[in-house]
Amino acid sequence: MARIPPAVAAVRLAVRRALPADGLVLVACSGGADSLALAAAARFVGPSVGLVTVDHGLQTGSAGRAAELAAWASTAGLDPVLVETVSVAGRPGGPEAAAREARYAALSSAASRVGAAAVLLGHTRDDQAETVLLALARGAGPRGLAGMPFRRGLFLRPLLDVARADTRKACAALGLVPWEDPHNSDPAFARSRVRASALPALVETLGPAVVANLARSAELIAADNEELDRQAASALGEAAELLVADLLVMPRAIRRRVLHMWARHLGAPGSALSHRHVAALDALVTEWHGQGPVHLPGGIQVTREKDILLRVP
Repeated sequence: MARIPPAVAAVRLAVRRALPADGLVLVACSGGADSLALAAAARFVGPSVGLVTVDHGLQTGSAGRAAELAAWASTAGLDPVLVETVSVAGRPGGPEAAAREARYAALSSAASRVGAAAVLLGHTRDDQAETVLLALARGAGPRGLAGMPFRRGLFLRPLLDVARADTRKACAALGLVPWEDPHNSDPAFARSRVRASALPALVETLGPAVVANLARSAELIAADNEELDRQAASALGEAAELLVADLLVMPRAIRRRVLHMWARHLGAPGSALSHRHVAALDALVTEWHGQGPVHLPGGIQVTREKDILLRVP
């Protein structure tokens, strides 16, 4: 019996541990090494596995590449095989954010149509380390430093503890030829610069373990966040208004989470709700000197009247 190459075994083991007990799963696949290795592993270990690829229409020949990937997936035994075409134009945010929003919407729609129990994403340990570095550069708090979660709704990331080098080795061992997305090496994008320069410089200075250590830090911070969020959610309850006296006795970490959650409950979009907004809400509690209302994303205003925080009608 031929020995399974270590990289192939590592990817398969990670997928086997992540797969739901039953039901159809879809692999979100761009044709790159990470998602291609993921698709091959899922097909090997899973009883019911399909593939979905999203054509953003941003590069010449993207429709042809999507069709080629779909043809490979069908030949490899993945079923169903779906090609989702999206338009990025007119969406808010920069090009990366707009493409990501369109992609996740398309993946969610595809999963709903075919009744998939989960959608597998090909983010690796290296992607997680890059995410942590980008969060540090932005001055992000614990939410940003927690990186990408293993699970969020339908979406699972089985490869967060697998090195990117192993997905490439797995593809080579299986005779799969990945597509190299030029955006991944375009210095116009911050993640590309981190991938090409910042993270390799850290590895050279601090040693190769830095990638795994950054990813592990994200995992540990995520666990702490989960508990702090649980406490904050319990303290907030279903309150439409907040009593200043209650907020003042909370630890700062819990209070600011309560304010963040409350702002979300009021309708402020999470993608636009920043540290600046939460700090301004906190100032209504801890540094009150009669200041005017706090303006939150979504056209929401919050004010303090006597000892209560409430939304301005």
